Amino acid sequence: MFNLSVLCSALWILVSFLCLTNAFPDGAPADTCVKQRANQPNHGKARTQPGQTNPYEVVADSETFHPGQPISVTIYSNDQKSTFRGFFIQARDAHSNEWIGEWVQSENTKTIPECSAITHSDNRDKLGAKLFWKAPQNKRGRVYFTGTVLKEYNTFWSDVVAKVLAAQ
Repeated sequence: MFNLSVLCSALWILVSFLCLTNAFPDGAPADTCVKQRANQPNHGKARTQPGQTNPYEVVADSETFHPGQPISVTIYSNDQKSTFRGFFIQARDAHSNEWIGEWVQSENTKTIPECSAITHSDNRDKLGAKLFWKAPQNKRGRVYFTGTVLKEYNTFWSDVVAKVLAAQ
């Protein structure tokens, strides 16, 4: 016969562990933009992995924009098989480094308009994500996209800068 207090304790530990491993299942909070380690997850003692080990590509279809122009940004794994759980991508003016433009919210994404960012809205495994950014209506110039791709809670790559597709 099971001891009820031992069973309850084991259940509490299991539930606590599941809550810890699934933290931020609906994406980064808005304060990610302005906290001490801006644009990086606040996942306890976990820190970004070395850039040269990043198995993911972040690719934009343009770095120049005109008023209202949409630009797509795609995230995928180099081997087309490795999944990721989350992302936080921000658009920045290449000249001033200021947050710029707005993201188009789509299925499984959440926008953070306060700092021109977009994040995942679920923590399911993803093979890729296609995101759409819209340039401001009154400006033209150059933009770059930067942020974090998260394989799992403790494994992520920050300060990723999107590559730009070569002109076709």
